[in-house]
Amino acid sequence: MDTTVWLVLAAVVALGLAVTAAVLLVRVVRARRLLVDAGVPLRDKALFWLAVVYTVSPVDLLPDPVYLDDIGILLLALRALRAAASAVSAAPAGTASSAARTASG
Repeated sequence: MDTTVWLVLAAVVALGLAVTAAVLLVRVVRARRLLVDAGVPLRDKALFWLAVVYTVSPVDLLPDPVYLDDIGILLLALRALRAAASAVSAAPAGTASSAARTASG
């Protein structure tokens, strides 16, 4: 393959990763609203913030030009946060999670 083809391929992959990172940034900003809710367990809030710290930290499982590990960890944390928020909002009024939400709020 020609060098130009490799450069175009690398540019397309970099652009795809940049778009994915931008989408995740928007989702992180929207997820901040879920963190304000006192009903979300501390474990899920901590998992989310640890994923954000890992994403911006220089320590990576894969070398830095490849952001797949950062994106994957952040996606897993966002899914866990969304599941916890859904579980809290779907819990009936008399359950333990609503009592914990009332006690902490």
